[in-house]
Amino acid sequence: MGEHEARDWIRGDETAKQMLSRVLGDRAFLLLPPLHRVPLRAGNVVEITGSSPTAKTQILIQAAITCILPKTWNGVHYGGLGKLALFLDLDCRFDVLRLSDMLKHRLLEANRIGNGAWWQLEESNVKTWRSAQDKSKIVYDEELYVSCMKRFLYLRCYDSLELLSSLKTLHYRIRLQEECGSQVGVLMIDSIGAFHWTDRLSSSLALDKNNRKSLSLTNVVETIVQEMKKLMQVHSVVVIASKATIYEEKYPTNENNRKLSSNNDRSGNASSKAQQPPFREFMPSSWQAFVTHKIFIRKSGDHQSSGQQSLSAYSLEWLQPQLSSIDRFVVDDSGVVIV
Repeated sequence: MGEHEARDWIRGDETAKQMLSRVLGDRAFLLLPPLHRVPLRAGNVVEITGSSPTAKTQILIQAAITCILPKTWNGVHYGGLGKLALFLDLDCRFDVLRLSDMLKHRLLEANRIGNGAWWQLEESNVKTWRSAQDKSKIVYDEELYVSCMKRFLYLRCYDSLELLSSLKTLHYRIRLQEECGSQVGVLMIDSIGAFHWTDRLSSSLALDKNNRKSLSLTNVVETIVQEMKKLMQVHSVVVIASKATIYEEKYPTNENNRKLSSNNDRSGNASSKAQQPPFREFMPSSWQAFVTHKIFIRKSGDHQSSGQQSLSAYSLEWLQPQLSSIDRFVVDDSGVVIV
């Protein structure tokens, strides 16, 4: 970063006209299922909580694909946002081939809808051999695929200090992308509690050393939240973070249990228990206050697909805002599918 750019960053890098055009241009948008119940807009922070594994990373990948896909391309509707997706991998298990396969499937799916007459023959089992030959000729748009992948920015962090360093450099990275015509849309973190135990151990080791107080768990998380707030003040971004649970409560989170709790609302204990999350919170209060939307996922048995393939099924519940409906989904080769 040059001296001129550094001074612009300190003074503020946009005029009032630019700020108004950015703010007035922000509109709420809907992601694909299972994150389709609540419209999201810039400034929202969505926390997806669940034990490992409960397809949290798959949901992040699907949301990232929606972000990097354009709304339309060469007359074909893709339904994306056409924006930059920032993916901070704290779990260090991200599979870029999975992202590539799901993106290619979305491209082929859009072409399938655009060529409905041909695909109707396949769905009605008429001339299956002809359909198989035609299907082999249908390919995704390579130019569009490369364009989408360029809008996916991936960073891997191995500890909280690397996370802080990455957050401090994100503004410069975003500016470089904006000069190429890409606006940032979603910032994803997988998973936000990955360094909890390491930071907790560092905090206990630094109790007797005044020069290491800044490495305490609470201070580190507070600094991370502050850096993210600075980023969100300059850029119109939605934050989606996954978080693995440490302990889960035994009582189920379903509609019958919620109705039972509401019927017993006269009892103070029952009312307070109904408001408690179905997992034990371990993140510091600074992060909890930062989150605006909360989602809880748990495994709910197996689902028999149409191809006689048994897939793990998951249930997704909105805790904040609290919704009465609970979605059930599976993950197959194409991605997350509501059942």
